[in-house]
Amino acid sequence: MRNQTSTVLLATAVAIAASGCSSMANDNTQAVSRSDAASTVELQAAKRRVTELESRLADTDRRLAASQAETVAVGSQTKASSTNASSSLFPPNPKPGQCYARVLTPAKYRTISERVLVRDAAERIEIIPARYETGDQRVLVKEATSKLEIVPAVYETVSEQLLVKPASTKIVEIPAEYRTDSERVVDQPAHTVWKKGPAASQANNVLSQTTTDTGELMCLVEVPATYKTIEKRVLVRPARTQETVIPAEYKTVAKRIVKTPATTREVTIPAQYDTIKVTKLVSPASEKRVAIPASYDDVTRSELVAPEEMDWRQVVCEVNLTASNVRALQKALQDKGYYKAGIDGVFGNQTLKAAQSYAASNGLPAGTNYIPMDVIKKLGLDI
Repeated sequence: MRNQTSTVLLATAVAIAASGCSSMANDNTQAVSRSDAASTVELQAAKRRVTELESRLADTDRRLAASQAETVAVGSQTKASSTNASSSLFPPNPKPGQCYARVLTPAKYRTISERVLVRDAAERIEIIPARYETGDQRVLVKEATSKLEIVPAVYETVSEQLLVKPASTKIVEIPAEYRTDSERVVDQPAHTVWKKGPAASQANNVLSQTTTDTGELMCLVEVPATYKTIEKRVLVRPARTQETVIPAEYKTVAKRIVKTPATTREVTIPAQYDTIKVTKLVSPASEKRVAIPASYDDVTRSELVAPEEMDWRQVVCEVNLTASNVRALQKALQDKGYYKAGIDGVFGNQTLKAAQSYAASNGLPAGTNYIPMDVIKKLGLDI
């Protein structure tokens, strides 16, 4: 009875994974027929892998059943393990009206490029031979010498002044100096004198009134001062003495003197050279070490990032793919720019392709012949 149940469950799971729901089978068959050869091969490989994994689950179930028959003491534990293994053939916590697709998530690998040492670094020694060249060379024939020469004195005639009579002084008397000045002086100062007036005047004016006067008239007359010019001698500079210098007397004579005294000098006799042909070493032999770098190669290998997994994914099925829901899906995909056909409420290949393109653009899982509920939720639909 248990084996029959497992067989039924396995058949049901394979049917769900292969075709989703019956309402999608015919439409998806057309979609697969129009896909390219590469997509068909991928789908077939995924189905084979699903079959292989389901076969492994069935084997596990059989082993657990056999273990239950052999050991009664652990019957409860074996029954629980068998129940878990059998339940893995169905989606976890299913609800009425929901459809699930069993999805094989392939293992993920990453490509790693490594630089591998092919040959170690080495060193090559090269011998660079000595290099010679032939050229002219001056050689010393006679060394330089020196000798002493007498340089005679040099004379010159110069003029020289000789003192004949030294300078002297004498005292000279300088007489006083005078000048003659003219001066106006008072000869007789101003004064007054009495003078008699004329008698006639007296008779006419005065005597006629008097009888006692004698008839004499006296007047007091002012006589002005008189002047005269006299000359007088005025001393300008008194007599004095002055010391006079009598300059010295000289005589010019010619005199011969030594301008440069006699000396000796050392005369160098230069060395004598000759030119001969010689072979010269330009550069000695040497050793050159040439480094040979290590050789590397880039090797690419694949590294497992995540193993393959088998799990259940909720998908859209015939229960919720009504005409109104399909139209809502087509309208949402059209608003996003993915669905280009008419909104007819019929779920076909164009609707599926539009949903797959939308899922790929938003990093969502996409089935080969079904639409995951993750896409429906991302579009904001309530299906």
